[in-house]
Amino acid sequence: MSDIKIQYNSARYLVSASRFDQCPADDGYEVAFAGRSNAGKSSAINALTGNSKLARTSKTPGRTQLINFFDLNVENTRLVDLPGYGYAKVPMAMKEHWQKHLDTYLQKRDCLRGLVLMMDIRHPMKEFDQMMVEWCQNSEMPLHILLTKADKLKRGPAQSTLLKLQKELMSEMGELVSIQTFSALKRTGVDELRKRLDNWLLAPQLSE
Repeated sequence: MSDIKIQYNSARYLVSASRFDQCPADDGYEVAFAGRSNAGKSSAINALTGNSKLARTSKTPGRTQLINFFDLNVENTRLVDLPGYGYAKVPMAMKEHWQKHLDTYLQKRDCLRGLVLMMDIRHPMKEFDQMMVEWCQNSEMPLHILLTKADKLKRGPAQSTLLKLQKELMSEMGELVSIQTFSALKRTGVDELRKRLDNWLLAPQLSE
């Protein structure tokens, strides 16, 4: 098993679920991506996989209304794109439907190895972000934060935001959380993200 290597550019669309019971079988290993609907989540997934069309990007935030699963080259290993929240102009009943099934997925999905949370580096730790951080802390779910759109800030302010968040969150969550800057536009931080995902998705399999 030691020669297993995930090729992230192998990611292929598997299925979409509007309800928890439509998700694929709960076996293997998967990592989920979450973020407010303007945090650059789809762009980050596309940069990770080198496929600009894999996850839908849109000028209209909130278009990702389903839990989308993507297969990787290693058997039973998946990436999961969770619904975006924040600015979606949809009926409240639909928002409540998304929230209910997202909560169920996060609480009951046994094969979930970690959560990647995207935050716009210029506007980190909004209400949704705080909610996701607290959920990870309470459930002891490994969390990796991408401070996206880092190209929008000069290096000094970007590093200042990174260090401030590291100090705040690591004092509360310790090794359960890791944080990095990321730019889908400049493709900075992609290798660091891949290493984190390898740790989550491959380590359990290599130890079997």
